[in-house]
Amino acid sequence: MKKEGTKDMKRKKLPNFKTEQEEREFWDTHSSEEYVNWNKVEVINAPFPKLKPSTKTISIRLPEMMLEELKSLANKNDVPYQSLIKIYLAERIVQETAS
Repeated sequence: MKKEGTKDMKRKKLPNFKTEQEEREFWDTHSSEEYVNWNKVEVINAPFPKLKPSTKTISIRLPEMMLEELKSLANKNDVPYQSLIKIYLAERIVQETAS
């Protein structure tokens, strides 16, 4: 391997990651300089319209009446009830963090 800073430095091969968490832990302890020649990278401004944030499945217990009310409100707004719950939570988080 050539010294760092030379143009022809041999790059390491990226490992295959089983999970996103495994990849995060890897990059916490490694430099991309060992794996990517940033001098040869072409910057492209490409939009990613369908890119969604990472999500995690949770389980939450709600009183049956509350769930039925949420489903009714969701139906009136023509959205899935789980989406309505996320909307309500997001609005409340913005409200609480603004205070």
